[in-house]
Amino acid sequence: MILKNQLTQTRAGWLFVAPALALIGVFFVGPVVASLLLSFTDFDIYAIGDLGTARAVGLQNYSRILSDREFWTALRNTFTFVVVGGPLSVMVSLGAALLVNVRLARFKGAFRVIFFTPVVTTLVAVAIVWRYLYHPRYGLIDQGLARLGLAPVDWLGDPHWAMPAIILFSVWKNFGYNMLIFVAGLQNIPEELYEASKIDGAGAWARFRHVTVPALGPTFLFVGIITMIGQFQLFAEPYVMTQGGPVRSTVSIILLMYEQGFRWWRMGYAAAVAFILLLIVLAGTMLQLRLQRGEQR
Repeated sequence: MILKNQLTQTRAGWLFVAPALALIGVFFVGPVVASLLLSFTDFDIYAIGDLGTARAVGLQNYSRILSDREFWTALRNTFTFVVVGGPLSVMVSLGAALLVNVRLARFKGAFRVIFFTPVVTTLVAVAIVWRYLYHPRYGLIDQGLARLGLAPVDWLGDPHWAMPAIILFSVWKNFGYNMLIFVAGLQNIPEELYEASKIDGAGAWARFRHVTVPALGPTFLFVGIITMIGQFQLFAEPYVMTQGGPVRSTVSIILLMYEQGFRWWRMGYAAAVAFILLLIVLAGTMLQLRLQRGEQR
């Protein structure tokens, strides 16, 4: 009788999750498998009209990627964005969370809404606004530099400044989401830990270093992983603001994939680029998980 009840409950559970699993299979697993198969073909615009023209080429797309200078340029730009923009975004998010969570802060809710507003605004719209802010002649940023007696900077037209400009915009756009996660983590830290550290004579910096940071370990892991994944998906910012220029200094892997797949219609090559990016993101995620486990030992 007990076994029959367990089977009934199991069957009911599968019936409840079946619609969700079906949607995941149709809209996620299916396209991923199709893209993987596509990466082993020379599927292009001609194959859209006649599938018979698509040929299996094995690992030719992957070997071509490894010898493609354009891909290595995009990979270097993407890693620059991840390595510089990722930690900077996390630090700004943590700083903002500490400011809005301090006891003496007033209007905490209002500041959280203000800081979170860039996250919910349309990326393309604010990217266009920032493109005008970066204008070397009429932009407010260069006008501010002129008031300080500094020479104007061609932010989006200079290969040395284009990527830092995009990183700055991305940090402003996305730090509010991580800020709310850090605020939630800060509110879960027992107040007794801070009181005990004060009794032991710990100052503000010591409490932050030995109480706040260790207690936020799981939060740091979650924020680090989602930030890294988001940074690797860099596309809209360079597409709207620089179109990958100047001299390809801001082209990212996703932008390269878009150009190959939807500008030059090299679908097989674009699918191979996508799966190489997937392997890179998986490697980065596993590295962060291993580092977190090592710190907990």
